Order: sequence, then structure tokens, then C-alpha cells
Amino acid sequence: MLVAIVMIAEGKNSMSIDHQEWAEYLDLARTKRKEIAAITIQLNCLEDADAYAIQDAGVANRLASGEKVVGAKLGLTSVAMQQELGSDEPIFGWLTDAHVVDNGGLVGMDEFIHPRVEPELVFMMAEDVSGEDITPQDIVDATEVVVGGIEILDPRFEALTYSKNDVIADNVGCGGVILGTEGVNPRETDLKSVGCVFELNGKVRSTTAGAALLGDPAIGIAMLANHLHRRGSKIEAGWMIFAGSLSNSLPVRSGHAAHAGYSHLSSVDAQMVPTLCADAPRPKASWTKRFRKRETVAG
Repeated sequence: MLVAIVMIAEGKNSMSIDHQEWAEYLDLARTKRKEIAAITIQLNCLEDADAYAIQDAGVANRLASGEKVVGAKLGLTSVAMQQELGSDEPIFGWLTDAHVVDNGGLVGMDEFIHPRVEPELVFMMAEDVSGEDITPQDIVDATEVVVGGIEILDPRFEALTYSKNDVIADNVGCGGVILGTEGVNPRETDLKSVGCVFELNGKVRSTTAGAALLGDPAIGIAMLANHLHRRGSKIEAGWMIFAGSLSNSLPVRSGHAAHAGYSHLSSVDAQMVPTLCADAPRPKASWTKRFRKRETVAG
């Protein structure tokens, strides 16, 4: 197990949390591909604000290494998962260009610790969204197109034992994302009715629809916008926003193949392989120009 560093305030019972040190603890697990003990197992208390501060420090480390923020992602978008981890709202993380895998491309399993896959709807933003009391309609109005996606989760914690705030600190477990290429105008499509059939190795593992995301996929993204506003930030034009899992995530290993088929959107595929060659191409950072809009199917 990798060793954590805890800064204890002298003469006090409570701990002074060094966010940068904990971010480096998580980063080392990612770069060494080693699971670690959850932070909350080692600390008496980890509040939401500290968990997001650790997340911010970790993302800053990635940006310092040359990565660029290209969007955000949501977690805990189902009531069942919120209840399991003791939350009453979604949680939020960041996406960088290093997370993005070409659709239909290969996913090297040697880059992950506990890889899992799940289908998602992805909002491609045409406009900035900022301010107080952002509504789902504000999100729809600012979105260029909604496409399908698959997220590769990679929680770093031993025995998959963790709390909500461990997940936040761990950038909501994001390991990679895969995007579809054809989507719909959300102002002309009932996103609640967008269906998804998720298959692993040719076997149907779940059937669901956009309504699984808090009743409406845009609700969680409005909550993200309000969360960012409280922290002095905003959703930016050109970002991709992964709206949360439409079904339970599934563990994968080399040789597995995942397929997300969508009723209104192009399908998305991922093929798990042992490793990728070092010079495999990365997609460009301008994402919205890649997408085509399908003929709208209302309701």
C-alpha cells in the first residue's frame, strides 16, 4: 500500500488537512497503478470542502503536466447510489484531454487499477453557463448537441471501500471517456425518453432511459452549474459534460467488449486490450466539430 502523509496540528485533537499532500497520494496511486487505502479510513473527518480541495489540487497537478480541462462529469445521479453513500445530491469531477478515448478505439487495461464501464449521456456545450439559480432549461438552451458515451471508471481504493468524500477527492473515479459521433438537439428531443441498451461481451446487462438521471438528464447539470458558481467558476462553451451513469457500472478486463446502443444517438463501443502502444494518437481538443446531428425524434 502506498504511504499517506497526514499533517497533524500540534497541540490540537483535530487534523489540519494538507490538500496537496493528499492529492499527491492519489496521483501516485494513478501513476503507479496501485490501489490505496481510502482517505477517510486514515482521517477522523473529511468534509465536502476538503474533498473538493483535494480534487482541485489533483486536477491542478494534471494541468501542470500539460493536460487541459475539456469538461466535467457527474456522479451519484441515482437515488439508490446517493442513499448508499449518504448523499442527497450528485457529486462532480473534472475531465481533461487525457481522459478522452476515440470512439471504437482500444482501451489499454494496464492504465487502470479497478476499471469499470457505464453508459452515459453527454452534453456538448455551445455557450458558457454561469450565475445563480441555473435551471435545467438554461442547460438545454446552452447545449449544442447531446451524444452517447461510455465512461471508464477507475476507483483507486482497496477492496473498493470508500465514502462519498473519498470519491469526490478521487475526481469521482474518472479513468476515461468515450464519445459517440451523432447526437440530437436537446431543444427538439425529449431527453427523458432516450433509451439505452448496454451490453458487455454481447450480453445485454441493462436497459434504461434518460429519465434514470434524476428524472431529467439536464437537472444534474444545472446542479453542476450552481455548484461551480458557488466556487467562483462556470460551465464553459466547448466543454463536454458527462451527465451520470444510466445504469450500474460493470467491471472489465482485457478481452472484454462494451457496447452502448442508444435509441436516438449513435452507438458507442469500447474494446479492452492488455496495453496500447506509446505513440497511439490522441483526439484533438475541439470536440463539438466532430459531431453530426441525427434527425430529431421527439418524445
